[in-house]
Amino acid sequence: MSKQLQKRLLELREEIATHNHNYHVLDRPTMSDRDYDRIYSELLEIEKKHPEWVTEDSPSQRVGGTPLDKFEKVQHREPMLSLQNSYDADDLRAFDERVKKFLGFTENNDQDIEYFCEPKLDGLAMELIYENGTLTGALTRGDGVTGENVLSNMKTLKSIPLKLKTKKPPALLEARGEVLIYKNDFAQLNETQQENGQPTFANPRNAAAGAVRQLDPKIAASRPLKILAYSLGAYEGIEFETHEQVESTLANFSLPTLGIAPSHLNFKKWAEQIKKEIKKEKVTSGLARVCKNIDEVVEYYHFIESIRHDLPYDIDGMVTKVNRLDFQDRLGTIARSPRWANAAKFEPEQGETVINEISIQVGRTGALTPVAIMKPVSVGGVTISNATLHNQDEIDRKDVRPGDTVVIQRAGDVIPEVVRVILEKRPKGSKAFKIPNTCPVCKAPAERLEGEVVTRCLNPLCEAKLRESLKHFVSRKAMNIDHLGERLIDTFVTEKLISKFSDLYRLTYEQIIALERQGEKSTQNLLNSIEASKSIPLSRLIFGLGIRFVGEQTAQILAQKYSSLEELSKATEEELIELDDIGPKVAHSIHEAFQEKSLLQEIKDLEKLGVKPQASAKTPTDGIFSGKTFVITGTLPEKRGVVKELIENHGGKVSGSVSKKTDHVLAGEEAGSKLEKAEKLKVNVLSWEEFQGLLP
Repeated sequence: MSKQLQKRLLELREEIATHNHNYHVLDRPTMSDRDYDRIYSELLEIEKKHPEWVTEDSPSQRVGGTPLDKFEKVQHREPMLSLQNSYDADDLRAFDERVKKFLGFTENNDQDIEYFCEPKLDGLAMELIYENGTLTGALTRGDGVTGENVLSNMKTLKSIPLKLKTKKPPALLEARGEVLIYKNDFAQLNETQQENGQPTFANPRNAAAGAVRQLDPKIAASRPLKILAYSLGAYEGIEFETHEQVESTLANFSLPTLGIAPSHLNFKKWAEQIKKEIKKEKVTSGLARVCKNIDEVVEYYHFIESIRHDLPYDIDGMVTKVNRLDFQDRLGTIARSPRWANAAKFEPEQGETVINEISIQVGRTGALTPVAIMKPVSVGGVTISNATLHNQDEIDRKDVRPGDTVVIQRAGDVIPEVVRVILEKRPKGSKAFKIPNTCPVCKAPAERLEGEVVTRCLNPLCEAKLRESLKHFVSRKAMNIDHLGERLIDTFVTEKLISKFSDLYRLTYEQIIALERQGEKSTQNLLNSIEASKSIPLSRLIFGLGIRFVGEQTAQILAQKYSSLEELSKATEEELIELDDIGPKVAHSIHEAFQEKSLLQEIKDLEKLGVKPQASAKTPTDGIFSGKTFVITGTLPEKRGVVKELIENHGGKVSGSVSKKTDHVLAGEEAGSKLEKAEKLKVNVLSWEEFQGLLP
């Protein structure tokens, strides 16, 4: 039985890893969310019964665990070099001439150098270290010689394989790439920040870099981080002749890459194909390309620059590398930059226009967001007429007013930003703009609460809030109701068919088919999707309710503790604060939400209409550690995740920080500030041997 169970565990890990790659890398899901949740729960159940079987490459080890005291400094086996920059086609041709001269090609020698070209990603450089196929480290660039090991954060990215997909893994492989946030994900992240009264991020790179450098892995897990690999550091047990082979191998190992264009396509046909794929919002042919000579490199540079804003992620140039690795070895480095590579930067694109008016948009939590409506202007071949102004503080800081002539820039945001006001062109009689104290949609009072950066509509029945709340409720990470887009939601609200979440489950075939542009098949598909959503996991329903400060991670914590919405609705603030990673602000928001009679009625109505979410498997509350809170610090003989589960399986709870409520601090080698705080607060400190002595 034990061998069969172990075999099943390996099958589940392989199946989950394959699905993660298909979903997060290829964007081609191979199973439903419900089936994924089912097999993932089965994996957790087996590992719970046999914690000794838990390994570093198990999918269960991705979830952000206990915050670190600090990051370990680790020296790169091979320095992470910076590239020499160029800014136009002439610079690229000069680079080609330098390469040929160094390699000893004479002026009369018409031999071309083959180059490998790809977009220059605007993210955070990262090195993933695989030893015998297993992910063992993740280093930031640092100073190029020494980086910080952020493995605990990078393991939360489901696009990164914890184990390379190959039967004969190399003894060592250091894959280098860029951590980034895609444009659409960034827009949604900033919208969530804005809705929750939190500061927005300046650009995707800052948001990604900030998450990677957080000591708490849960922050990285909560951000939509992705990575694209494009080169190697040190490697053993594998051979390459060209850089093209390097990137092909990374992709074959299931690491996410930009993809390499088919070599049989000439440049013109390839460029035409890429443009068609971009229109369909999916590039499958690959954006990296082997260029036969410097003329193709220049052509590639101009082409990539022309489509830069249509790509799903930010780029700030193009990277050119000599394709042959033996040539790279001969060329070597100079002043910590390789002679065989070059980064051709794009000029930042800005435009000048006039703000006709500042309009206010209303989000699902009632946040009033100012948007500059501008005289249309072309920037980088794209016509721009709107730019977000974020909040009143941002308006005041830049002193943006209706009628102002401004400089705008497409530098990361899906919606462009106002860089600055050209004050000498400001019209006479200009007045400073203030966000109104009434909602522009429902005319109810709006207020900026103390400690927040946004102004909010206070009307719970505001139609604008309803539309945005419904979009959130039906989204993939919440109730996952397919075939219900923005157009249909607007129609349902306008036609008074929906005024609250539960109304979705009252919709009939006759009501939907009677709407404009609704066919029989699409109507039935929508009803089927609504029906399927009735049995989603409880955590998704909690997330879908849109309670302020309750994201996916917090919803999962709540679903672990409470078996139903009714049980959660009765929780006190004091009880909620006792849960891991739920502070006073979040606890107050949750408790306050469930004091609303309308929400309590919604919960009853949803249940009557057949919405019965699946409760999460609960952590045991009885056992030798029942009612006891542990904090783990330092290096232990067992993996921290295994120790945490061991404590929880015996009724205990593991917290990330030491306080007067902590019962025991389990201290391993090199324990840091948490041990010092425990001693200061006179909290009981256990060694590993003492902890083992408590176990039955």
